Amino acid sequence: MTKAESQLAAALRQRREIIADEESRRQPDEHIRRLREVSDCIDQLAEALPRPIASRLAHFLERRSYDKALEFLEASGSGD
Repeated sequence: MTKAESQLAAALRQRREIIADEESRRQPDEHIRRLREVSDCIDQLAEALPRPIASRLAHFLERRSYDKALEFLEASGSGD
């Protein structure tokens, strides 16, 4: 996994953690702010990936199928 892919995978994991954070959801405005921030980060990291990127990964990112994108990255590399 390249450094750019590792950074993207980390951001995708962070998004998953935010979604699962029960405490965070008790403060909806803050929860949404955190989700927007990580989503913006994911978009920036996806744009920074070396081209060409795998067509399946591109498809998952374009469709915002972030769990599938993370699974793809983890299957194609070390997952770090």
